[in-house]
Amino acid sequence: MKQISIQYYKTQIGEIVLGSFDQQLCLLDFRYRRMRTTVDNRIKKGLSAQFIEEDNALLQMTRVQIDEYLRGDRKRFSIPLLTVGTDFQKEVWKALLEIPYGSTSTYLQQAKSINNAKAVRAVASANGANSIALIIPCHRVIETNGKLGGYAGGVPVKQRLLKLEKENCGL
Repeated sequence: MKQISIQYYKTQIGEIVLGSFDQQLCLLDFRYRRMRTTVDNRIKKGLSAQFIEEDNALLQMTRVQIDEYLRGDRKRFSIPLLTVGTDFQKEVWKALLEIPYGSTSTYLQQAKSINNAKAVRAVASANGANSIALIIPCHRVIETNGKLGGYAGGVPVKQRLLKLEKENCGL
């Protein structure tokens, strides 16, 4: 059976679980999020692999870049990513990567960006299924009415990340 190397990492925004498979990051998510089992099972099934707790160079580099991001010293990550999901989810996650640091978008704008304006709820659902937080910046998507909407790490964390980026986007 193939293996996904995982590590748990305590940060100032909560404990995160990191996972790598074949020298690519497939998991950077909040350890205690509500959908933890669903997300983990999707990744394990999609990669036909099991989790094993072990460290490696990619996970070490990811931890360094997370710390730099949370200090406001990093705007872009340079980690190879492996997304595991449906074609629609992957399309939504790819569109999330286009939202600039320090900016926000809405679920409607995201739906339009993938040429599917009627798919607002499906886009919101795909955002919620994102398993590579921070790097695939689903925290930058808010509701059309300006409210923050949900977030796997909790709304206070989403608020904190948006504030961090806004304060550091002029660097």
